[in-house]
Amino acid sequence: MTRSKLLSFVFLCVLAAGGFIAALIGRPNLLWTRPPVALASGTLLAPPRALTDFSLIDNHGRSFGTANLRGHWSLMFFGYTNCPDYCPTTLTTLAALEKKLRAAGSVAPPQVIFVSVDAKRDTPARLNTFVPAFDPDFIGLTAPSQTAIEALAKKWGVAVAIESAPNGDYIVDHSAAIFVIDPAGHLAAILTGPSTVDALLNDYRRIVTASSAS
Repeated sequence: MTRSKLLSFVFLCVLAAGGFIAALIGRPNLLWTRPPVALASGTLLAPPRALTDFSLIDNHGRSFGTANLRGHWSLMFFGYTNCPDYCPTTLTTLAALEKKLRAAGSVAPPQVIFVSVDAKRDTPARLNTFVPAFDPDFIGLTAPSQTAIEALAKKWGVAVAIESAPNGDYIVDHSAAIFVIDPAGHLAAILTGPSTVDALLNDYRRIVTASSAS
């Protein structure tokens, strides 16, 4: 990708994420009366936002929808298995986060969900090889078509752009937010970085604590 295209896509991602967050926090009936909790790596939504229903396919070929988000905390982000950098780095960071949370035992670890933005190549079988390699409990999701996954990504404020590669293949540029979903299946926070283990650990604990106090 040329530098100008890269800058344009980054600008698009910022607009998408910024507009998505602004739409949530700019509605008076969605605000808490107490001061918001400050996060080092993102924005806490107060109160959490209900999610529209969706239907995807997990890495075992089973249906996965909003009902699967209830009963536990979840961290969800969009990417693809051929991603050269961000996706494997983020999955590695989230695996380290899970390990720390399990060792501490004070806060229940969230389920980690990787949603592919490359429906053509990322079949359930491909995801089942890629995603559990980082942590056996991680979940990979895909869609029946690229149109379906891009429609869902748009609803979540995730920018997706397919670019041809010199070798005749293609790459999929995408925005890099991590979505924090509470046990009610509501969007509780949007984390935009820095996605270090310690930053995510501290923010995740703040988010869970804030939810318990509400």
